[in-house]
Amino acid sequence: MNTFTLKNNTLHAENVALNNIASEFGTPCYVYSKSALTQAFGRFSAGFKGSNHLVCFAVKSNPSLAILNLFAKLGAGFDIVSGGELARVLAAGGDPKKIVFSGVGKTEAEMQAALNAGIFCFNVESVSELLRLNDVANVMGKVAPVSLRVNPNVDAKTHPYISTGLKNNKFGVAYEDALDIYLQAAAMPNIAVHGVDCHIGSQITELSPFLDAFDRVLALVDALEQNGIHIQHIDAGGGIGICYNDETPPAFDAYATAMLAKLGESNIKLVFEPGRALVGNAGILLTKVEYLKQTESKNFAIVDAAMNDLMRPALYDAYHAIQAVQPRNADAVNYEIVGPVCESGDFLGHDRMLALQEGDLLAIMSAGAYGMSMASNYNTRPRAAEVMVDGDQTHLIREREKIADLFALEKILPAV
Repeated sequence: MNTFTLKNNTLHAENVALNNIASEFGTPCYVYSKSALTQAFGRFSAGFKGSNHLVCFAVKSNPSLAILNLFAKLGAGFDIVSGGELARVLAAGGDPKKIVFSGVGKTEAEMQAALNAGIFCFNVESVSELLRLNDVANVMGKVAPVSLRVNPNVDAKTHPYISTGLKNNKFGVAYEDALDIYLQAAAMPNIAVHGVDCHIGSQITELSPFLDAFDRVLALVDALEQNGIHIQHIDAGGGIGICYNDETPPAFDAYATAMLAKLGESNIKLVFEPGRALVGNAGILLTKVEYLKQTESKNFAIVDAAMNDLMRPALYDAYHAIQAVQPRNADAVNYEIVGPVCESGDFLGHDRMLALQEGDLLAIMSAGAYGMSMASNYNTRPRAAEVMVDGDQTHLIREREKIADLFALEKILPAV
C-alpha cells in the first residue's frame, strides 16, 4: 500500500488526515505508519523464508520504544551499538538472545551489561576490543560469543560519511589480518568464535557491493574451516537503501535470492541488520510554515521544524521530498525550505516548487530513519512529538519535550 496518500485533497497517513494530527499533537511532529513498518519487515523476511536466518533491526536508525516493540512482536532481533540501545531493546520487550552488539568503542560496563543479558553475539572490531572482552568475560566467569567485523575493502558507492567497508574507515579489521586475529580469538579461554560479520555502509542502491563483500566473507569462512575454526553464522550487515527521490535500490526479494544463491547448500545461519530499509519510508516529519520571506535572490519558507529535528539535509546534503498537506490550486513558487535555527546550514530542502501561504502544513517525506534518532536540543529547542498511526487510530508514542525538561539536570553554581 502507499502509506502517505492524498484523499480529498489532504495528505493522509493510512486513514488519518495529517492536518488532524497537527491539530491534536502540534508541530513539528514525527508520524509513522504501523502498516508500513509491518509490511516492510514482512517483505524483508519473506525472501529468506525456509532458510536459517535472523533479521536484526538496526536500532540506531529509529530507537522509538513503540517501533522496537512492534518489531519484537514480529520476531525481529536487534543490532545495537551502545549500552543505551541495549537497555532500550530490553525495555521494549526484545529477546536478548537475538541481539548483536556492534560498534568500535564498547566500554567495560557495556560489555558487562551485554554478557549479563545473554546476547546472541558481539561484533568485535579490533584486537584491543577482543582482549578487553576476554578479560571482562573472565572476571564474570562467562564466555563471550563473538564475530569479527571484517572490512572487505569494498566500495559501497554511497555517501563517504556512511561508507564503512573501505580501508580508511574506522570500522572493523582489515580482511588481510582477519585469519590471524581469529586464530588469536580461538585460543582465548573466555571467547567463543561464532561468526563472521561484514557491514559495508548505508543507503546502498546497487546489489553488486553486497555480493562482492559476501564473496570475500565466504572465502574467509572456508579459510577458517581449514584452520579448525567452525563458523556458525555470517552477519551480512545492513545497508539496503530506500527511494528518497529517484534512487532504485534492489528489491528485498532480489537481494535475498542473490545472497542465498551465494550461500548454496550451506546451513550457516544468515544474520541481517536492516535499519533504514524497514523504517525510512514509514515515517514523515510534519511541520508548519511560519513565515514566507522574499529576498532579491531567493524565496524562503521558514518552517517550525529545523536541522535539530532532521539533521540529514544539513549533515549529508540529503534530499527529502516535501509535500503540502493540503495542496493549493495556485501557481507554484521556488522555495528554500528552512528552519529557525541560527545556522545558515539549517535547511530541509532546496529549490522546491510549492504553492504556499503562511500557516500551511508540509510533510517532509522519508523521515522514518535517522530523523528523530539524530535529533538534538540545539538552540534549546524541545524535541518533537512522535505519533504512530494504525488504520484510523492515532497513538502518541513520545510526548513533546518541554523547555523546562532541557535544563532540569543542570545546576547553577552556589553563591560565593
